[in-house]
Amino acid sequence: MAYKKQSAGLLLFRRSAAGTEVLLGHMGGPFWERRDVGAWTVPKGEYGDDEEPWAAARREFQEELGLAPPDGTPVPLGDTVQSGGKHVTVWAVEGDLDLDGFVPGTFTMEWPKGSGRMAEFPELDRAAWLGLDAGRALVVQAQAVFLDRLAEHV
Repeated sequence: MAYKKQSAGLLLFRRSAAGTEVLLGHMGGPFWERRDVGAWTVPKGEYGDDEEPWAAARREFQEELGLAPPDGTPVPLGDTVQSGGKHVTVWAVEGDLDLDGFVPGTFTMEWPKGSGRMAEFPELDRAAWLGLDAGRALVVQAQAVFLDRLAEHV
């Protein structure tokens, strides 16, 4: 059986006078630094068969944002398959989070490619509260379904 990449995420949302807002992160690293549309994501990450997806979603939220995931009742938003074949499962939790403490996790990769030099980059280089329409316009295309499902819930 082929290895299936699976990822779990936590979509934090809040209600304001302007409507429902979601917390999304802009992907870090040189490939994404000059992109905006399609470069935003639900805080998420990969997990193995030995970890429960909900636990992985909470762990990855903490790792990617450097902030503890808020407590709350998880709302299952289901799953989707991204263009690269990764299966992504997401839950929404209502809550507010001050982004002043945002300290992203990092990853290391060879950069420039083929140079033999390793460089460290943030997993997310920024995070922001965005309205559902603004978020839908910026998020990775396959993840827009999670914002649609959240809109149905609220």
